[in-house]
Parts: sequence; C-alpha cells; structure tokens
Amino acid sequence: MPRGHGGDGREFEFTGGDFEKIRKLIYEHAGISLSPVKQDMVYSRLARRLRHFGDTTFAQYLRRLEQDSTEWETFVNSLTTNLTSFFREAHHFEILAAKLRNINERRPIKIWCSAASTGEEPYSLAMTACEAFNSMTPPVQILASDIDTNVLAHGEKGVFALDRVEKLSADRLRKFFLKGGGGQAGYARVRPELQRLISFRQINLLDAKWPIQGPVDVIFCRNVMIYFDKPTQYGILKRFMPLLRRDGLLFAGHSESFMHASDLFRSMGRTVYERADAGI
Repeated sequence: MPRGHGGDGREFEFTGGDFEKIRKLIYEHAGISLSPVKQDMVYSRLARRLRHFGDTTFAQYLRRLEQDSTEWETFVNSLTTNLTSFFREAHHFEILAAKLRNINERRPIKIWCSAASTGEEPYSLAMTACEAFNSMTPPVQILASDIDTNVLAHGEKGVFALDRVEKLSADRLRKFFLKGGGGQAGYARVRPELQRLISFRQINLLDAKWPIQGPVDVIFCRNVMIYFDKPTQYGILKRFMPLLRRDGLLFAGHSESFMHASDLFRSMGRTVYERADAGI
C-alpha cells in the first residue's frame, strides 16, 4: 500500500496483527506488557523508524527488525517511557536520608537506581547522600541503570535545561550545579563531585545476569513494575531479595504494590519495602 494511504487514514499501514507482534517482541525482550490502549502510542513512536528507513508498512519494518540486530536497541528505546524529575516523590528521599544516617558501619554504601532515565533520580540520590553526610564525598556508590541507552547517555552527561532544575531550592542549585554561560546559557551542569558518586550502565531487568555485585543497601525501582505483568514482577523481586542487604530498603513507585510477593518483601508504608526476613 503506498505511503500516506493506510487503511485508517494513517501515514503507514498498521494492522492489529502488527500491534500483536510488537506486543510479543517487547514483552519477550524487555518484559514490558503493552495494553491494547497503547496501540496509538506504539504507532506514533515507531512511525519515526519507518520514516527513517523509508519503509511503507509496519510489516516491512518488523521484517527489517528480525534481520537487523542493531535496530533492536532503538526499537526498545522507542517504546520505553521516561517520565522523571528531581526529587520525585520527595518523601522517599527523606526516608533514604534517615537510612543513610543510621548506617554506623564504615564501609561503602551501595545504592542501585534501576530505572535511571535521564538522570534526575540518581542525581537526587547523590544530593541526598551529600546532605545526609554533610559532605560532597559521602561513602556512597550509586549504580544508575536503564534499558534505554539514549536516556542513560543524557544522564551521564549531567547537563539539564534550566526548566528541569527550577523547582530545586536555591541552596541545592548553588551547592550541586554550575550554571552555563555562552553557548551553554539556559543549561545547568551537575558538579563533578556529584557525578563521581554515580556509575551509569545499561541493564535490562530481564537479562539472565545483572552486572552487580551485592549486597546493596538500597534499591530504587520506581514506576517500572507497572509495565510488567505480575509473574514478571515476581521474578524480578525474587532476584532483588538476595541482592539486598537483610536490613536494606526497596523503594517502589506511588502506584505500585508488591503485595503479591509478600513472601519476599513486606511493606513499611509509603511504597517502601523491606525483605520479608528482615530482623530474623
């Protein structure tokens, strides 16, 4: 069918079968469970890839995807959602600060931010650590991971438009950011001391092995599980548990609940969880 003449008036032909195949592929590769209401979102995001290649139908693009392994990364990046902000769900960072201040052992404290997106969350974790220890060099190591390589590259760069940091307090802006000038006017860069606390790495939570050496003190996995079905959620939580210290904390998103995994984690309220065997 020629370009611009999809059967429903769309630019490209996009059948129910195409959508089902995409649902199956993204579920198998990334664990993301796309509901039927996401059909328009899938179309709009992948239509850009069809234009890029000059494909005229989704069937043609999907055949290309099967043959070109280098396109997989862009395919996954296109279908992942990256909504984030500094100190999102602020109460979590207050709880984290109290947790950090109560660790009396002299050792590196490990935090895994498993859905780092464009970097606002891991940098919020780093700022919280600096404030908790009243030092720009706290004994904290933060692993920031995401399945989307594009957003990770943005986060590692540590440069944000001023409207992304405008809700931060004047004190935090002064302590943790450098305001750009000249060609960088309108942007703020995270201070190097903050960047040194964070390592960015691409990790698919469905990978058979995670390049992480435990135990870790804290795992932030917020607003990720909502894209997975319950069996996939349980499988990931089952792998989180032995990686987390017995007294460690798991932070979830405000709309997420792990009650179906009560044998692994128990709620402490406010979408914060501890291991089911904590204190035993």
